Order: sequence, then C-alpha cells, then structure tokens
Amino acid sequence: MSTIMTNKITAKQAIELEDKHGAHNYHPLPVVLERGEGVYVWDVDGKQYFDFLAAYSAVNQGHCHPKIVSALVEQAQKLTLTSRAFYNDSLGEYEKFITAYFGFDKVLPMNTGAEGVETALKLARKWAYEKKGVAENEAKIIVCKNNFHGRTISIVSASNDPDARQNFGPFTPGIMAVEYNNVADLEKTLNEYGKTSAAFLIEPIQGEAGVIVPDEGYLKKCYDLCKAHNVLFIADEIQSGLGRTGKRLACDHEGVHPDMLILGKALSGGTYPVSAVLANDDIMLCIKPGQHGSTYGGNPMACKVGITALTVLKEEKLSENSERLGKILLSELKAIQASHPEIVKAVRGKGLWAAMVINEKNGKTAWDVCIDLMNNGLLAKPTHGDTIRFAPPLVINEEQLMECVSIIRKVIKNF
Repeated sequence: MSTIMTNKITAKQAIELEDKHGAHNYHPLPVVLERGEGVYVWDVDGKQYFDFLAAYSAVNQGHCHPKIVSALVEQAQKLTLTSRAFYNDSLGEYEKFITAYFGFDKVLPMNTGAEGVETALKLARKWAYEKKGVAENEAKIIVCKNNFHGRTISIVSASNDPDARQNFGPFTPGIMAVEYNNVADLEKTLNEYGKTSAAFLIEPIQGEAGVIVPDEGYLKKCYDLCKAHNVLFIADEIQSGLGRTGKRLACDHEGVHPDMLILGKALSGGTYPVSAVLANDDIMLCIKPGQHGSTYGGNPMACKVGITALTVLKEEKLSENSERLGKILLSELKAIQASHPEIVKAVRGKGLWAAMVINEKNGKTAWDVCIDLMNNGLLAKPTHGDTIRFAPPLVINEEQLMECVSIIRKVIKNF
C-alpha cells in the first residue's frame, strides 16, 4: 500500500493532490471530508458538520445508511458484475420491485443521471419514428430554459448556460427550448412543432437553477398539452425525486404520472452509481437488443442497493419527514429573510429542498456566506453565484433542523 493510503492525510495535502493531479472541473469548498453518518460528516481533523447538500440529493437516506451499506457489502462478496451478456439472479428481482414501486411496465437500468437522460432521449426518438410516424431525423425534443440534465454533449446541447456550452460545439440538433413555468410558451411550440415533437423533457422543480418551484398546476397543464399532441412527457426526477420535495416524486404533488421517469442519485442512497429510466411497454420495447446498453447497467450490486435504498425510503417514511420538516425549514428561512431583507433577497423551496438568494454586500457574496456556514459547522454550496441551496439528508429530525436554522440565522445576522 502507498504511504498516502496508510498515513493520515492533512486537509492541505488532500487539496494540493487534487489540484495537481485532477482536472479542475469543480470548485469545492475548502473542507476535506473523511467520514459520514446520517446527517453528519467529519473532516480529516475530526470536526463535525451538518451536511446541507446531501451530495445534490444522492444521500437522501443519510450517509452510510447501515441497511444500504450492508446490502452493498453482502453482494460485493458474492458477485459484483456479469455484464448483460448473461442473466444474473438479482436483476429480475430489482426490475419487478422498481416497476411496481413507481407503476410502470418496464425499467432500463443505467449508472449515472446523465446516462439516464441520454437513455430517455434515445427512447423518445425511437418511439417517435416507430410509433408516432415522425419522418427520419426530424424528431424534436422540447426542453426548458435554465435546465440542468447533465454534462454530455447532447445534454449541454439542451442547455442555455454559457459555462455548459462555450467551446463544446457543434451541438446535437433537434432540441428546442421553451420558458420554464410558462404554459403558453409550451402550447405555442406544440401548436407549431407538435407533429414532429417526440418529447417534452422537464425537471418538475429546477435544481441547479436554484430550486425554482413552478406555479401550482403547471406540470399538469404541460402533461395535458403533451397528451393532446401525442408528445411524451419525460420527468427528470434525478434530484427532485425520492422524497426530496415531500412526496415520493415531485410529479406526485400534481398527480402527474410521466410517460418516462428518470431516476438516479438517491436510488442508491449515495453508495454506488445507480440510475434508471422507467416507461411502459409501448415506449420501452422500441429498443431492441444491441441498440442501447451499458456494461455496468443492472449489475448485481446496483440491483441489491437499489431495492434496499427504495425500501429504506418507504419504511422510514422519509417523504413524510421531508414534507413535515420542509414546511418548518421554509418558514424559518422566510423569517430570517424578513429580519434581514438587505441580505436575503428571496427564499423558496418545497420539502427539504430550499434556496436562499443572497444580495452581495460590501463585496461579500453567497460564497462567503457558505464559508461562514462551514466555519460554523454547516455545509452548503452556492449555485449561479448568488443562490445557496439547502438540502439535508431526509433522515434529519426536528431538533437537528432547528440547530441548523440557528447556524444559518447567526451567519446571516453577522454578514
């Protein structure tokens, strides 16, 4: 074993190693984490923090949930990977479990969120040509402006974020964008391009954009428009799903059952890359052997972890906890805003997913607020410069939540 593995590394060494040997495609807070349990993480110096990002909602079930870790370890000692060249004894069980859990005929298992989105786009196009009768290479995908669906070439082709797009072209054609939370814009686009449109891809709540919650009824109206034009409604619930917003899925708030559902992140409780696309036979069976896949997709470890992660979500009533505590969190953040309107420009959220928009003051920004929060034992991260997202693991209790609120209040007051 190398000395790095056997000798305890300092925070400074860890940061220097990443800086020297890793691509500079992230800008992390200057904290080096070593251990996690439930809502807490510890740095290499043993300092404890509340994790208020939950790995972008991947650890909804809390860090290192014993049941999920146990399922991972048990399967890891037995069989980790066969590829899909052969059957394995875990995949069918997982497929039956997850399709029943969400009410779909079929699932296509992948690994990462971005792969899930790519899979859904391929499926939608295949369906458009083979079932809807769209002329070859004419199928359009409609997306929302300010979306975040991942970082592949096709997905950044659907983005209007300059950082996501600049110097990554040429882009994938056939993608059109409408205003988010604007039913009329979608209606206008469908009236014009409905015949050649394969799908409408949407985050029910926009995460990376800063937890943008649409008007009540928006999703249902969009879904109904899609039905009227025979266009698939694809919900990207990679961040918003699995209890984060106070329901099992964010779409559940409006009783919308998407034609295609994309899941990832908390599908493994943060232990392993697991993603999935769910759809009914009419859509899913458009893809035949050899037309799509992944070496690791549907591997035995992912299957066991996925079943356990979803079971924990249900058994521990994490959606219900998110709904109850989310109301408290939002009302407390709004109270902080009311006390400090010169610093806090806006507060919004649903479930245990909230955002606080910070006014730059005396040259200090949301990043500085996050540094102060970190120094006070709470980890959160800004998005788009001025917006701080708050998304604790859903296992948090009211006492812990109120402790976190007091940290946020103290930092904003001192700002």
